[in-house]
Amino acid sequence: MKKIVTVFLMMGVALFAYEPTSVGIKFTAFKTPAKVGVSGEFDMIEFSGKKEAKSMQEMLEGLKAKIKTSSINSAHKERDEKLVNAFFNVQSNSYIEAQIVSVKENMLTAKITMNHQSIEVPMQYKINDNFIQANGYIDLGDFKMLPSLQAINKACYDLHEGKTWQDVAIEFSVTYQ
Repeated sequence: MKKIVTVFLMMGVALFAYEPTSVGIKFTAFKTPAKVGVSGEFDMIEFSGKKEAKSMQEMLEGLKAKIKTSSINSAHKERDEKLVNAFFNVQSNSYIEAQIVSVKENMLTAKITMNHQSIEVPMQYKINDNFIQANGYIDLGDFKMLPSLQAINKACYDLHEGKTWQDVAIEFSVTYQ
């Protein structure tokens, strides 16, 4: 899911601009006592925020995403159906909302809302060439999602060897020119 953010020059001032399709959101959940990662993304995300700004910080701050949980895509259809039915639907979580609330050197803060709980999550970020990548972790307990965690652990008990972890790695990325 490669996306593009374009940098324009107007009257000698750099102006950053992006298209809503230029942003990616990924996750890695963990299973088994060995903490094996299961990664994926979401195919249906509504983005909103500034379409142009004078700096990268201004472009990122306020960027919002409304993620439709039923659009989960782990590249495994059966797993995706289980995640929707035995995790997200257990507590009626149709959407996850996220907003970047602050950007500082190498660190940004995203406010994540899930299960009617809003948590500010620190995320380290780096810029390499024309790519921004931010990484952080959420704890499902902070979002009162432990009933959903128990349900997915039960549905996948043998596959997960009886262990589904409550921490989830999250990633936000933007590619620009």
